[in-house]
Amino acid sequence: MGCRFFPNEMPDFVEEKEEEIATEDDSLMQLLSMPYSALSERLKRADSARPSSFFKSLQGLDRSLVRYHCLSNQTELYTFEYFSAKDPYYVVLETWGLGGQRVRDFSLYSGVLGTAFLQFKAYQLTNNKNDLNLCCEIIKACDSLCSHSGFSHSRDGTFLCGRAGVCALGAATAKQLGDEQLLTYYLSQFKEIKLPKDMSDELLAGRAGFLWACLFINKHVGEGTIPSNEIGALVKAILIRGRRLGVIARCPLMFEYGSERYWGAAHGLAGIMHVLMHVKLNPEEAEEVKRTLKYVIKKQLPSGNFPSAAADNEGYLVHWCHSAPGIALTFLKAAEVIILPI
Repeated sequence: MGCRFFPNEMPDFVEEKEEEIATEDDSLMQLLSMPYSALSERLKRADSARPSSFFKSLQGLDRSLVRYHCLSNQTELYTFEYFSAKDPYYVVLETWGLGGQRVRDFSLYSGVLGTAFLQFKAYQLTNNKNDLNLCCEIIKACDSLCSHSGFSHSRDGTFLCGRAGVCALGAATAKQLGDEQLLTYYLSQFKEIKLPKDMSDELLAGRAGFLWACLFINKHVGEGTIPSNEIGALVKAILIRGRRLGVIARCPLMFEYGSERYWGAAHGLAGIMHVLMHVKLNPEEAEEVKRTLKYVIKKQLPSGNFPSAAADNEGYLVHWCHSAPGIALTFLKAAEVIILPI
């Protein structure tokens, strides 16, 4: 899994020119070298050239948005920038508005729950109830699919890929809406989720993913909604398994997914450590996390990137799932919670 990639044909760096040079050349190099402001204007002009019927389904949804980070349908982390209230809401359009509101993938990682999460973040910035109402509408559609009697999912207990994410985001949205009945429903559904005994520990499809869902609920619904003893039991289970494999790997904590040891955010150490740093750990546990992060740092390649897994010595991947992007986010969190240099 860690060796899947497309060759990166992008240049390492293109110096931005001080001013735009009049040319008909729309080549990639020309566009990359344009000043940011000029490139932004060109992209906006290109957007406005689309037929008005293309945006008909978004009437009433236009708003002033600054910047959102979200998981796209291709499962990579992208940044979408909106420059004024006249700019259409492309993410909603592409993932929900033009899809006939039929849910085929309910996950946050690669499905429309990611669009709902984007709307939830939008509401936090704009306080626009339209954002929250649309978020709630999408979550209900996701819940309808994943709760269907004939549906089963091996990743049911994770925030990014399973029903746990639907219920957690649903509860947070219901709390903001002041809908106690809906809040009770999503919390009761969340508490019915049973984790398989052979569940892995990773963020994407494992215990760390369920732990993140618990923490998300406590943050947005209220501390103690998921009792501390339940969260503590999850942390304990993750640490016990990590120590067991850590002895073999000569690392304080080590984990495997599919018989492979990964370093990144989705399947590996970075993602699990990121979640653990959001939990109150005792001094010994915190030291284990710190030493594990030191172990990850030692894996950094001369290029600055990180290999995706123990079997990878090239570092071709540059994804949130694998390598530097996800690991960088973990180090940012480490800088917040670990006072001494790691």
